[in-house]
Amino acid sequence: MKEFKVTPIRNGTVIDHISFGMALKVLRIIGISGENAQSTVSMLLHVPSKKAEWKDVVKIEDRELDPKELDKIALISPNATINIIRDYNVAEKFIVDVPEIVKGIVKCQNPGCITNHNEPIEPEFVVESKKPLLLRCIYCERLMSDVSEYLI
Repeated sequence: MKEFKVTPIRNGTVIDHISFGMALKVLRIIGISGENAQSTVSMLLHVPSKKAEWKDVVKIEDRELDPKELDKIALISPNATINIIRDYNVAEKFIVDVPEIVKGIVKCQNPGCITNHNEPIEPEFVVESKKPLLLRCIYCERLMSDVSEYLI
């Protein structure tokens, strides 16, 4: 039986330990779709993991993520590991961190919230709990736990 492996990348980012089933959402967060990929992107789904039972992995060649992208990934996959690759070696490695304040990256799920009425107000949330994730809107006080569909 043949075994296919994903080839190493020379420079770029490997997002490892993505919560199982979230790799497509990670690609959406970083703005990669089939039509606009500028370099090689590899996505592995349902990969056996030592830390968790299963994980997803995304590899993006020739791209490093910006802080807002990292914050969004932390909100949907708080145990994700970011590996910055340079010349085929891991130059940096860290676990994403859920910020204390979430500003401008999540839309409030309350349709009556002032942030959803074309006002020049950026949505802002206080992180009430990181595990499990619980955000509180500073404007309407609505609590949110599943933010994956509300990412901006």
